[in-house]
Amino acid sequence: MQVRADRVSVQGPHGTLLPPTSLALGEGHLAILHGEPGIGITAFGLALAGRIKPTTGTVTVDGVHDDAKLREKVAVVDAPGVSEPDGALTLRVVVGEELALAQRPAGADAVKRWLTEHDVGGYAGTRFENLAGALRTRLLTELAATRKGVRMLVLDTPDRHTSELETWSMLAHEHAERGLAVVVLTATTPIGALPQPPARVGEHDQPEPRLCLEATTPSGENA
Repeated sequence: MQVRADRVSVQGPHGTLLPPTSLALGEGHLAILHGEPGIGITAFGLALAGRIKPTTGTVTVDGVHDDAKLREKVAVVDAPGVSEPDGALTLRVVVGEELALAQRPAGADAVKRWLTEHDVGGYAGTRFENLAGALRTRLLTELAATRKGVRMLVLDTPDRHTSELETWSMLAHEHAERGLAVVVLTATTPIGALPQPPARVGEHDQPEPRLCLEATTPSGENA
């Protein structure tokens, strides 16, 4: 699967939210997009997922403009005001809601089993807003990756929760290694500290995304 955003912009009621921005990547690739803090960079993530219609430009999946397919294939993780969980909910409730969204068993036993498997059973009753940033991002990303049909993850500004970029950069790399396309939106991490040259909001000629999925031979062995 290949997703391509070509000069996508978004206008708000009081001006430009997102200047024309381009980005392209496929499964097994990791891209980082850097922009200013605010709703503009989130707007780009939502456009990639077919959740909002760009004012100008296009987003295509495998060369075709198909918002329904984008919504099926692209999950936006922890977008402020959109897909971020209510901070007052307990982790138990958040996991149940996410499992239901993924069309997986979401009853009390299924939630308890998922929490145990991910070594967070002791946090079941903890308010979501009180979880450490790294843990929050890891759990939400793991849950999004299990949704039926999802082949691309957009992690929305995980750096707003922690200054320890290794926590989210390694997580993003791991999911790309598993064959997903992964985009990380960043806003507060200095560009020079990012683990690879980032794409930038408002630009069209962007660095190539990093290929994380190892090439394999027809027999399935590493090349």
